[in-house]
Amino acid sequence: MNSLTVETSGIALVVDDTATKRYIIGSWLRRAGFTVVEAASAAETWERLAEHEVDLVILDVRLPDLSGIEVCEQIKANPSTASLPVIHISASAVAVTDRTYGLRQGADAYLTDPIDPGEFIATVEAVLRYYRARWRAERLADRLATLNRASNAINAATGFEQLTAVAAMYAAEVFAGPATVIVQPPERQPRQTVCVSPGANIFTVDRAADALDRLGEAVGIGEGTATVLGSLTDDEMRELFPDKITRDDVCVIMSRIKEGRPPIVITISAHRVPDEDSFSLLRQLAQTLALAMEAMRTHAEEHLIALTLQRSLLPSGPPAVPGWGLAVRYEPASDTAEIGGDFYEVLDLDGRILVAIGDVQGHSLEAATVMGELRHALRAFADEGHDAVTIVQRLGSVMRRYHPGQTATVCLLTLDPATGELEIVSAGHLPALRLAGGVPDWRPGGGLLLGFPEPGRVATDRLTVAPGETIVLYTDGLVEDRHVPLDHNLDRLAAIGMPLNSDLERYTDQIIAEFGHREDDVALVVLRRDPI
Repeated sequence: MNSLTVETSGIALVVDDTATKRYIIGSWLRRAGFTVVEAASAAETWERLAEHEVDLVILDVRLPDLSGIEVCEQIKANPSTASLPVIHISASAVAVTDRTYGLRQGADAYLTDPIDPGEFIATVEAVLRYYRARWRAERLADRLATLNRASNAINAATGFEQLTAVAAMYAAEVFAGPATVIVQPPERQPRQTVCVSPGANIFTVDRAADALDRLGEAVGIGEGTATVLGSLTDDEMRELFPDKITRDDVCVIMSRIKEGRPPIVITISAHRVPDEDSFSLLRQLAQTLALAMEAMRTHAEEHLIALTLQRSLLPSGPPAVPGWGLAVRYEPASDTAEIGGDFYEVLDLDGRILVAIGDVQGHSLEAATVMGELRHALRAFADEGHDAVTIVQRLGSVMRRYHPGQTATVCLLTLDPATGELEIVSAGHLPALRLAGGVPDWRPGGGLLLGFPEPGRVATDRLTVAPGETIVLYTDGLVEDRHVPLDHNLDRLAAIGMPLNSDLERYTDQIIAEFGHREDDVALVVLRRDPI
């Protein structure tokens, strides 16, 4: 049934095999504000129902091809027409038993000739009041269910792009028409996401830096926290956004839940928000989006702080080592993922080279802070002249004393560049990979994690790196996947070939590209002795 905007309006189908009777009933309905279509038989009834979005059926009981009672039963049994109100009229089946039977078979009212015009229109209004109330209740229940799904999807979004896409998609579904969402992610210009109809494709465009300010002035949101609902004509919206796709006036809602933040915006075609129930739904959707946006913005800002801290603590570049090549990489998981505690270090200790790689447990600003402490402690212990085993043991003591309950892994390489002699000391870190003549050689690795409640075993390994051989150090973010065995990814890493005279930087990039986007941060150090 269509949404009727006044008490007596919409499309009424009058079904009677007598033209005079159709004319009389039709004239009463037209004066009451209805558009009238007619049918003279059961067959024509279905044709008219297919051609028009009918709101009411006036159905004669006696038709030439089928009983009106049976037509009513078919209307009520068909899911596409089951909600249509049906009023029987009859000049012959007028007994109480006839009327009782008609009502029991699905009719909403049963009138017999002679019919009084006033009583007829009053009956129509009473039937439609009931159906309007039921339709509104069903529509509200359906919208609330959709809004609940929207809230869950919005709160589950993992990035700003997904957040706005979900909000636009559900706004279009709730209000059965075009919807747009405008937000301003941190360090970016405003972005508008558009869904032109329920189920349609979604696209996003950048907006001018002052777009939200100008829209806020038009709607009147001010500078404080507020949720403001306003309306703008099509011309007013086109002054702000000349490339506006739809040609309609819009209802605009803007919400800001923290002072000083850019508001979020949702726009809906004005005629899709006709009543207070619709206004309430739109407010709830906007406030849900604003809360999710603020949470994501706060998370992104913390990530940016941690990432800045982590990058500031990483070396600016490895030192030049005659006869050796060094390549390093640090790859954060994503712009919105929590920051990790991955780090690397390369130190020139009066002719010896100390290479370190490590990973502090967790993904947070705290993990990045602990990483910074470990890296500075490592530098201090190395500067005091301690060997790698002692450095690792002292780092473990730092973790136990100052960060109980926190753990980390670390791997230290001590290299004599002149001879190629290399010592590998590991505390819980994944094994180093040695590539000798293209053949992978996994070194033992192991040892207890830093931060283990009691001082534990430190794993040591010694070897001589021959000319052309390569050592690869990495953190677990490179090779760990939730649904992929670790051995499988280690085999992938070992299988990445590096010709003897290939560029080391290109090889390092190839490793990163092989594994693609990661859910965790990645630190990578590649060390190669120059070929003869």
